[in-house]
Amino acid sequence: MVQPNLSMFITFHDHRMQLMEKGDVENQTDVTEFILLGLGDLPELQIPLFLVFLVIYIVTMAGNFLIIALVVTDQHLHTPMYFFLGNLSCLETCYTSAFLPRMLASLLTGDRTISVGGCKTQFFFFCFLATTECYLLAVMSYDRYLAICKPLHYGTCMNGKLCLQLAAGCWISGFLPCTIVMCFMSQLIFCGPSVMEHFFCDLTPMLKLSCSDTSQIMLVLYIFSFPDAVSPFLLTLTSYVCIVSTILRIPSTTGRQKAFSTCFSHLIVVTLFYGTIMIVYTLPKSSNLRALNKVFSVCYTVLTPLANPLIYSLRNREVKEALRKAVRKCLALTKKSD
Repeated sequence: MVQPNLSMFITFHDHRMQLMEKGDVENQTDVTEFILLGLGDLPELQIPLFLVFLVIYIVTMAGNFLIIALVVTDQHLHTPMYFFLGNLSCLETCYTSAFLPRMLASLLTGDRTISVGGCKTQFFFFCFLATTECYLLAVMSYDRYLAICKPLHYGTCMNGKLCLQLAAGCWISGFLPCTIVMCFMSQLIFCGPSVMEHFFCDLTPMLKLSCSDTSQIMLVLYIFSFPDAVSPFLLTLTSYVCIVSTILRIPSTTGRQKAFSTCFSHLIVVTLFYGTIMIVYTLPKSSNLRALNKVFSVCYTVLTPLANPLIYSLRNREVKEALRKAVRKCLALTKKSD
C-alpha cells in the first residue's frame, strides 16, 4: 500500500504560502479538501498504530456502553451521581466516534484527505461535545459538593427534576454557542494551502488555512470562552476546594476516606480532561513542540474517554457490585437456556 509522501505535502504547502505572499490568492481556486498529516509519515508505524487505536476504540465504546447499561438497569444506580455518569458515558461514546473512525480509516488506507465540509462537521462535534463535557463535569462536581458538604439537604436539593434540568442545560449550553461559531465558520473561504498539521480538524489549524478575515470569529470565540470554558472550570475548582475543606474537618480517618472515595473517581477524570487541554492550548505554537502538542491532543481526545469507564469501574464499589450482579444474571440465564 502506497503511503502519501510527507515531503510532497510540505512542498505543496510551501508553494501555496509563496503564492499567498505574492498576493496571488485571488487566482487560486477554492480548496475543497484538506490534507491531515496525522501523527507522522512513518509507513512502518501505520498498521501498529491502527491496531492500537482500534483496540482503544473498541474498549472505549464497550466500557461506556456497559456503564450506560448498568445505570439504566440497576436500581441501586438510580441516583443523581450515576445519572450524570450515564450522561458522561453517552457523551464519551459520541466524542470518541467524532475522531477515531476517521483516524482509523486514514491509518489503514493511507488516505489523509478530508472534505472542507467534513472538516467543519468534525470540528462542530468536537466543539459541541467538549463544551458539554466542561458543563457536565461542573455539574457532577456540584453534585459531589452537595452530597459531602450539605448531606442533610442533598435529597431535597438534587431531586429528579433538577437532575433532568441540569443535564439538559449541559447539552443545550454546549450546542448553542458552537452552532453560532459554525455560522461564522461557514463564511470562511479556503483557497490554499490545504495541508493541516494535525490528526483532526481543530479550530486553530483551520483558521490558519483560511484566506478570509478571521477577526470576527476570533471575537466570538473570546466572548464565549468565559461562559463555556472558564466558568465551568471555576465552578468545578470551587466545588472541590469546598469538598476538600469539609473532608479535612471530619475527625475520623475512616470518615475522611469514605467521603473522599465518593468523589475520587470524578476528580481523576477532571484532572485528566482539564490538565491535558490546558497543556495543549497553552503550549507555545512552535515547530519544536508540535509533536508534544499532538501527544497531549491524543490524550484528551482519545485516552480520556477510554479512562472514564476504566476509572469508574475499577474505583467505584457500586459500579463493581452492579457489574457482578449483571454477570451473575447472565450466567444464570445461560444455564437455564442450556
